[in-house]
Amino acid sequence: QVQLVESGGGFMQAGESLRLSCVPSGLTTSNYVMGWFRQAPGKEREFVATIRWGADVTAYADSVKGRFTISRDNAKNTVYLQMNSLKSEDTGVYYCAVRIGYGLGTMEQQYHHWGQGTQVTVSS
Repeated sequence: QVQLVESGGGFMQAGESLRLSCVPSGLTTSNYVMGWFRQAPGKEREFVATIRWGADVTAYADSVKGRFTISRDNAKNTVYLQMNSLKSEDTGVYYCAVRIGYGLGTMEQQYHHWGQGTQVTVSS
C-alpha cells in the first residue's frame, strides 16, 4: 500500500521561507514522479511542482517559478518543496502525490496516490 506523509506546514509571514517534506512508502517501482499540489480555500486543487525520481527533471507552475524549488534526497527517500518569498496567495493545503510512470505530470488526474496534506498559511 502506497503512503505519502507530508510535513513542514505552518503559519508564516509574507516574504519568509518554508520547506515542506514528503516521504513516500510502499512503492514497488523506481519509475515514478513526485508532485506537489495545493488547494486554497474555495478553490480547486492546482499544480505546484513536479520532479522525476532518479533524475533532476522538474517542472513548475508559473505562479511559483523562481520562488519554489522541488528537490529529492534519495538517501532519505524524501522529496522537498522549498518555498521562498512566500506570498499570501500561497496559502492553502499542500499535497504530495505520486505518479507511476516516466513522464512529468502537471494535472491532478495524472497522479495515482496522494498524501493527506499539510496546511500553509501566509499572512500579509
